[in-house]
Amino acid sequence: MESSFIERAKTSCALGGAIAAVSSLPRAIPIVHASGGCAQTLSATYNLGSGYKGPGYCSGTMTPTSNITENDIVFGGEERLEEQIESTLRIMDGDLYFVVTGCQVEIIGDNAARVAGRFKNHSVPVLYASTPGFLGDGFKGCEAVLSSLVTDFIEPCARKDLKTVNILGFTPGQDVFYRGNIENIVLLLAKLGIKVNSFFGHGETAASIKTYGRAGHNLVFSEIHGQRTARAFEEKHGIPSLTVDLPVGDTGAETFLRQIAGPLKIPAGKLNEVIAEERSYYYSYFRSFLEIYGDLDYQRYAVIAADINYAFPLTRFVSEDLGWIPHLVVISEQPQSPEAEGKYADKFLTLTARVRPKVIFEANTGQILRHLNESWPPNRNEKYYNRLAPLFLIGSSLEGSVAQKTGAQFLPVSYPVTNRAVLTKGYTGFRGGLTLAEDIFSSLVSNR
Repeated sequence: MESSFIERAKTSCALGGAIAAVSSLPRAIPIVHASGGCAQTLSATYNLGSGYKGPGYCSGTMTPTSNITENDIVFGGEERLEEQIESTLRIMDGDLYFVVTGCQVEIIGDNAARVAGRFKNHSVPVLYASTPGFLGDGFKGCEAVLSSLVTDFIEPCARKDLKTVNILGFTPGQDVFYRGNIENIVLLLAKLGIKVNSFFGHGETAASIKTYGRAGHNLVFSEIHGQRTARAFEEKHGIPSLTVDLPVGDTGAETFLRQIAGPLKIPAGKLNEVIAEERSYYYSYFRSFLEIYGDLDYQRYAVIAADINYAFPLTRFVSEDLGWIPHLVVISEQPQSPEAEGKYADKFLTLTARVRPKVIFEANTGQILRHLNESWPPNRNEKYYNRLAPLFLIGSSLEGSVAQKTGAQFLPVSYPVTNRAVLTKGYTGFRGGLTLAEDIFSSLVSNR
């Protein structure tokens, strides 16, 4: 019987993504219905592996869990869950409580939704999401939580505000820079008179999230992640959605703004004014580095190893904004169909660079070096050999060994990131592009 496994996966199971999502919501408390080790281990996976983002309001070692044992597996764990919800409500002060489930209780058939429903008349909401590990990866766990919020918590509103948007597709933990990325988008759209609702942004509250049904549009910053939540918004609240790429740097940000201008009815004059203002700011700083960039010959071949949210935006940035040669892109996720895979790969054909990268979908981190070696003719003891150099690798901390073996300079951006501490840093927008350029250039000169 043929079998396969993922070597050094770049995501947790669905429960891990759910815990990270709930703990990133304002004053929200996850109640984990699973065995004792799940909550602590999965919380640490993102708290440590996502630039040391920390446990949020109530996660990590503080996470309430039913801590089911063999007895609960045999006789059912619903009573244990009810007891845990009651004690959590009594002891822990929160504005939102969220029951999320692990594999064991889903397999034995515990009805956690029914148990959570017994508390629907409580003064503070107790919501539920089915998030067993076999549901999928951490992205799917986050989606399950947000979809429950959309259907069971956010209030319907017939009158829509066309100058307000909900932004989706950001996955706390999986996106190491989600806080800074969201903040950059909020500030950029504010210049156009657009108010942004975010589940994970600064200053949000449970009360404000409840009003998200008033938004006129959803902006989904991912081809895959956030789409389930967007469908829930459309079905329950009648809010249409627009899918866009993460807007990293000048090229990405301008493309993004022009893409949303029509649906959001942004006047052309205002749009061009904001783009000109941001571009002027962008190049006023970029220009100061160009002489050193040229004199020290900082053009590079680039290899990108990232998830679907980051792969194309990062490649477009190094190609279009830095003028580098994108050689290989290894995407750590597999789209659900060959059609979706082909559609995403076609994005790279829009790059203006004459040399376009080879695009590979590969979940096994250990195979990246093999793909890199296969993409460039090996040295067969030739007297003169054209090496793939100088090379720069943008990936996760797991690619550090690949960079070392190939002599590439290296910047970890995609999860997991364990050798950088991330607080407010983000790479979206014009100003986020400057931050990314600064990090890349800092890596280039770090050993001088």
